[in-house]
Amino acid sequence: MAVIKAHGNLLSTATQRVLACLYEKEVEFQFVPVNMEAGEHKSENYLSVNPFGQVPAFEEGDFKLFESRAITLYIAHEYTDKGNQLLLSGSNKSMAVLELWKEVEAHQFDPASSKLVWELLYKPLFGKTTDTAVVEENEAKLAKVLDVYETRLSQSKYLACDYFTLADLHHLPTIQYLLGSPAKKLFDSRPRVSAWVADITARPAWSKVLAMQKK
Repeated sequence: MAVIKAHGNLLSTATQRVLACLYEKEVEFQFVPVNMEAGEHKSENYLSVNPFGQVPAFEEGDFKLFESRAITLYIAHEYTDKGNQLLLSGSNKSMAVLELWKEVEAHQFDPASSKLVWELLYKPLFGKTTDTAVVEENEAKLAKVLDVYETRLSQSKYLACDYFTLADLHHLPTIQYLLGSPAKKLFDSRPRVSAWVADITARPAWSKVLAMQKK
């Protein structure tokens, strides 16, 4: 079997998303750190794996992928018999429900949450000033999304069904960052969302990703 290589940067939410999936599926892999400060992501060698010069990138022998959600989807399908089941099997309707909540994460949750991560965590880290107007705007947007989640989680233990799937996993990196920021209040103020967050962030696979960051 070809060696799996996951290229990325441990500060990157997209990289963390892929690593979480690999650990959930209990698939052996080699992590290849990409030094973005040194411009490695723009090198000719790296661009052959991800032509957009972003992280992450994925290699399995001659097979190459980029875009974190495409990578996690491949891993979940290719290694369906390993680790934890992250897909929703059954009818086309079941599949559509999973895809729906994955789309919600990508197009409703992620834009606002990623802007908050940038403003509340990355900007201070890089010595830049947080824009409070941008924070307020995106906290309001994220609050509306989480109101929808609160309702959904009254009907289902997780977003797509009653077990953990890619739809939940894809949220982990930005949620983890926001839990260390003033935006944590948006999760804490919604009981079902708060319980869901506590559940998914306590998963052993996610703990392994966090342990990688501490090394």
